[in-house]
Amino acid sequence: MTDELTLAEVEALARAAHEGQTDKAGRPYAEHLRAVAEGVRARGGDDEQIAAAWLHDSVEDDALSAHWLDQAALSRRTKDIVLAVTKRAGEPPEEYARRILATPGALLVKEADLAHNADPARLAVLDEATRKRLTEKYAGMRALLGLSPGSV
Repeated sequence: MTDELTLAEVEALARAAHEGQTDKAGRPYAEHLRAVAEGVRARGGDDEQIAAAWLHDSVEDDALSAHWLDQAALSRRTKDIVLAVTKRAGEPPEEYARRILATPGALLVKEADLAHNADPARLAVLDEATRKRLTEKYAGMRALLGLSPGSV
């Protein structure tokens, strides 16, 4: 018996933490979280990685605090993955990529995140300048992480 949060509890927490938040296209943010979690599952990720996928933007977006994450009933590996994929203010992309690559399990979560962020259907609803900027940003991160340009 474990005292760790179940995936259903993690999902509920993540949805509640991001309640009212929308993505760049104006869609409920929980749709992105669900897509990343499903992307991790589809890529063979385990429950710790799926939990991290649900929480991957929570600290970065101040939806949940780093203190909350530290105290949460989650595995150390899940916490480490969430922290690895949390961008830090002013952090160079190369440093961010190195941290992801150095953290076991984090690359799969970031790959699923990038795949959903770069989904042509999501990008299509954005203005051309934003679409171009984000497409270049995501391609640059994929390259830093050693992910093939077209893998989704």
